Amino acid sequence: MKTQKKVVVITGASSGIGQATAEAFAREGANLVIAARNAVALQAVANTCRGLGADVIVVPTDVTDAQQVKALAEAALGVGPIDVWVSNVGVGAVGKFQDTPIEAHEQVIRANLIGHMNDAHAVLPIFLEQDHGVFINMISLGGFAAAPYATAYSASKFGLKGFSEALRGELANHPNIHICDIYPAFMDTPGISHGANYTGRKLSAPPPVYDARKVADAVVRVSRHPKVTTTVGATADLIRVGHFFAPRLSARLMNWFMTTYFRQADSRPMTDGNLFAPSTRPGGIDGGLRSRTQRVALGAVAATVAVGLGLFAVANTYNRNSRRIQGRYRRGI
Repeated sequence: MKTQKKVVVITGASSGIGQATAEAFAREGANLVIAARNAVALQAVANTCRGLGADVIVVPTDVTDAQQVKALAEAALGVGPIDVWVSNVGVGAVGKFQDTPIEAHEQVIRANLIGHMNDAHAVLPIFLEQDHGVFINMISLGGFAAAPYATAYSASKFGLKGFSEALRGELANHPNIHICDIYPAFMDTPGISHGANYTGRKLSAPPPVYDARKVADAVVRVSRHPKVTTTVGATADLIRVGHFFAPRLSARLMNWFMTTYFRQADSRPMTDGNLFAPSTRPGGIDGGLRSRTQRVALGAVAATVAVGLGLFAVANTYNRNSRRIQGRYRRGI
């Protein structure tokens, strides 16, 4: 069944994955309630979605403010029962931990973790009363493996993963209410250029960098057929497996990759980006990270990290199996 006439709330809908998701649901004929801090960018997204055939209301919202999020839920109920809530807000602050202002670390946690908790706290009573609903948490591969130079981001994503698991436990006796997690790999969105940068260097993302519309398609699929965990992009699966077998090595390799990149990257002024106020830059879905120049500059280093993790995982599995066989042999089994 299509999502026609379903009421879908999307936070962080003013650009990137949020905008792509809004457009994907618009093509399905959903009734959209879109939220973000940037009212001007939201209106542009709303106009695009209306052109695709959706009914849209715009509710400017800062998800770090619980009362604003409750007001968002009430506005959505004015449209009808809330079927899907996409908790999508995500911000970042890149820099060495000690060089990044503590206020920036705190704001990342407020937006990426507390903001999602505010979303859930506002909509779960509604889901319980109507006995159905799908809550979709946008997490990222950062929920599987730590990201040096983005410590607060890592903390927020690890925390968000645990938050989702705890909610699923509490809701185990409500089979029509679903808590679903999406773990995208590196996506080509304006998020990196809009985020806080305390490195003094130009920021980018290691290839492969995927189209954010792939995530939007995954969100629509999960809204129809709820699934606990969904990864988008092969890199997310690779990093997940590598971290499972070698968490310390994966962190060291990521640190080596980031340090090597920043040593070569062009200088840029430090900035708070959109941490404390909406970005003044245009939104849009794409961030311009999938250029040939970007792939050539970062591909070799990223490939080294991936191969290192893969080889270690294979070797680790082999060693574990060898020890198990030797133990059985010594016991005469």
